[in-house]
Amino acid sequence: MKKVSIVYWSNGGNVEVLANTIAQSAGAAGAEVTIKHVVDANIDDVINADAVAFGSPSMDNNRIEQHEMEPFITQFKLLPNCGKKIVLFGSYGWDEGQFMKDWVVRMKDYGFDVIGDLAVKESPNEEQLNLAKELGKRLSE
Repeated sequence: MKKVSIVYWSNGGNVEVLANTIAQSAGAAGAEVTIKHVVDANIDDVINADAVAFGSPSMDNNRIEQHEMEPFITQFKLLPNCGKKIVLFGSYGWDEGQFMKDWVVRMKDYGFDVIGDLAVKESPNEEQLNLAKELGKRLSE
């Protein structure tokens, strides 16, 4: 059974909805899923997982959340991530999702295998929730 860890930061609830959708889908596909808000997560949640999903809204001038999510993500810069499968997800308001493109490049630079990403404007619609479900299934493979 694959171990999937989902770590996210959410303020308005949109990223949390995506996190829960991905988690439910991965679990339904047979994965053992751990889902945590970033303040409750630690580095072992990622290291001990077979696949990971990180979620954050776009904030602070096209960047992921800077006070909790950014320091958490930065920890992985110097670790051997060995092509671990990862999905990135989040929401944005005014910036058209540029933060996600930048985040994907960054995580590839950190050695992760980015198998999918999803950035939604404001709140996810039904089509985007279906994409989130697909990402959950991919994490469990």
